[in-house]
Amino acid sequence: MTDSTASTRPDDHADDATTNAAELTDEQWRQRLSPAEYRVLRQAGTEAPFTGEYTDTKTVGIYRCRACNTELFRSEHKFESHCGWPSFFSPLAGDKIIELEDNSLGMRRVEVLCANCKSHLGHVFEGEGYDTPTDLRYCINSISLTLEPAE
Repeated sequence: MTDSTASTRPDDHADDATTNAAELTDEQWRQRLSPAEYRVLRQAGTEAPFTGEYTDTKTVGIYRCRACNTELFRSEHKFESHCGWPSFFSPLAGDKIIELEDNSLGMRRVEVLCANCKSHLGHVFEGEGYDTPTDLRYCINSISLTLEPAE
C-alpha cells in the first residue's frame, strides 16, 4: 500500500504538475512525494508484489502518473496476470510513456517511464502468452499510479 501521509497529491499541483514536472529538482520531488513514492518513482524501486492498491482493482477509469498526473493507462486495457502488480496490455497512447532497455539484475527488461516527468512506472514484457491483443504486459507499480474513476 502507498504511504501517502507525507505526500502532496498530484492534483494539488494541477496547474503546474504536467507542464513543469520535468524541471523539478530532487528536493522538490522529495517534498511532493512520500518516501515510498519517491523510492519507486524517482529511484526506480519496486513495491512488493500483491501489496499495491490497484493490483486487483476492477474500477473503470483512467490511471494517471502519481508524480505528474499525466494520463497513462485505461482500465479497459488492464488484465489479470496474477503477477502481483497491475498489468495493462497497452498504454493510453505511445507518446505517454518511454521504454528503455534495462539490463540490471542480470536480465534484459524494458523499463517504462512517464514521458512527461521521467518517473519510473515499472517494466513491459512481451511474448508471455497472455490472451491479450498485444501480447504485452505492462507491469506497473500501483504506487506509480492514481486512478481517476469514470463518472
